[in-house]
Order: sequence, then structure tokens, then C-alpha cells
Amino acid sequence: MGSARLRRAAATAAIVTVLAGCGTAPKDQAAGQDQGDPPRPGQSGQNSAPQQPSASPSGTGKPQLPLGGTKIFPKYRVVAYYGTAGNKALGVLGEGSPDKMLPKLRGAAKGFAGDRKIQVAYELIASVAQGSPGADGDYSKMVDLGKIQRYVDQARRNKVLVILDLQPGRGDFLPQARALERFLTQPHVGLALDPEWRMAKDKVPGRTIGSARAAEINRVSAYVSGLVKQHDLPEKLFVLHQFRGSMLPDVQKIKKQPGLAMVQHIDGFGSRAAKTATWNRLRRPQQFHLGYKLFYDEDVKRYRPADVLKFKPVPELISYQ
Repeated sequence: MGSARLRRAAATAAIVTVLAGCGTAPKDQAAGQDQGDPPRPGQSGQNSAPQQPSASPSGTGKPQLPLGGTKIFPKYRVVAYYGTAGNKALGVLGEGSPDKMLPKLRGAAKGFAGDRKIQVAYELIASVAQGSPGADGDYSKMVDLGKIQRYVDQARRNKVLVILDLQPGRGDFLPQARALERFLTQPHVGLALDPEWRMAKDKVPGRTIGSARAAEINRVSAYVSGLVKQHDLPEKLFVLHQFRGSMLPDVQKIKKQPGLAMVQHIDGFGSRAAKTATWNRLRRPQQFHLGYKLFYDEDVKRYRPADVLKFKPVPELISYQ
């Protein structure tokens, strides 16, 4: 699997001159290996004011989730396509416009219902880790906010959740999250943090696997929880990607926050045996809701929906890359 990771990173760099995409690790590390006060909401760095949350489906009362209600779990099982706008190298979501990909996503999601209602989602990479420092030296670049807005608006019209995924490079998760406040104040938009692409000051994305400490994650989750309270929003997905233990070295210190459905999303590609070993080693159902990633190209004998529904416990968020 190490050579596969290297080929994938090289191909991505050649196409778009960036290194990104959750689960694409350095060449010598395979998927199955072991791997102060919070800020006040409303202090976004954007020039434009955050949009007002949309009303409930009936037009009155508290804002609701796309398919109704204010709690994601246990009513729904969320199935997502992962990627970024207009770039198929970084995930299936970017293989076409959201209008083109939504029917494919709904088709892929059908078999996952089990005893729940399916809620489809776009997991949209909003900041992309870079192989070079860029003007600000943080090895990360924010996707054009206009492109993010198009996904958010199309998702609202079609009753789809959005999960904005952050790859901060040598930067911090919190400033990037605050830059997306105009979207996070909407009822159908949540957040994902990807420690793989959170680099130490002397590391470069794509050459090593990053990590994030609980204190940084807790600052971000407290900020998003504050937005939920301030705007009286329904529960939001707050997703943490992981395929190695070292990515979240003090995971036990990550706090639950009111208004957030906090998901530990087990990533990593390869054989069923390797993926199952990673799942069994890392999962923390006593602390988080659980998520799971499936890879169209890199997984060997990819798990089908019926197989995933046999997991113990059954993942509540499934994404395809």
C-alpha cells in the first residue's frame, strides 16, 4: 500500500500542484498501520456578515435539519461523498457539479439505511493542504468562498447536509473555521477536522502524517458549539478524521460539546483485513459517534453497504472518496 500512496500523491501534485485528500498518507505508511478561553462566536474574519439561518421546513419555529428535526443521531444515518469543488483528483465529489453528483450519491446511499432514515451529505474540502508554503507560509489554501457558497446553496435546496473539511497545513484549525462562519451559521452545515494535514512547523504536507492535540480541537468545537447556541441551530456534525493513533495523540481529552454530534471517522484504505484492524484498534464508541470511509479506487474488495451494516457498532456516518 505504500507505493500506492506515493503514486497517488505524485499524480495529484502533477494535476493540481497540491497535496490533499483524507487518507492519502506518505509513501511508507499504509492505512492499516497504527497509526485558554474559547473564542466568542460572531468574530469571523470575513468581510460579509454571516447569513441568517434558514427557517424550519414549515417556515416557523426553530431552524431544523434538511429532513426535519433538530438531532442527527439516532434518527439518521449520514452517507457522504468526499472531495472538493471541480477537482476529481481529490475525491469523488469533485467529479462533477453538485447537480450531477447528487443522483449518484443518493444511489450509493440507498443500501445503508438499516433501521434509520438516510441523510445524504457533501463532505467538501474547504481548505486544501499544499506542498509549498504559499504567501502566508502555512502550506494550506482556502477554496474560493464563492465555490463553497454554490455547494451550500445547492445542498439547502435539495435537503443535503454539508460538512466543510479543513486541512490547515502548518496553520491552526480555529482561524480557518472562523473564516467559514458565514456557512457554519446555517442549519445544514457542519465541520470536519483532518489531523493528517495539521503539520508541525518543520513538516510538509504529503511527506509526513500530521497530528492535532485535544486542546486545539476543543477550542474549535467550543467555537462551533457557541454558534449553535447563539443562532438556536439544530445539532451539527463535528467530524474528526483518523487512521493512525498518532493523529490524535491525546484523544481521550477531547471534550463533548453541546449541540454537536461529534464523530470519530475511521479512514484508511487497503484490504478488508487492514481496514478492519484499523477500525478495531482506533474506534472509541464510548466517546464518539463513529464514522467510516470507503475508497472507490484504493480499497481492495471494497465493503458493500450490507457489510458495513454488520459492523459492531454500525457506523453512523459513511463517506466515499
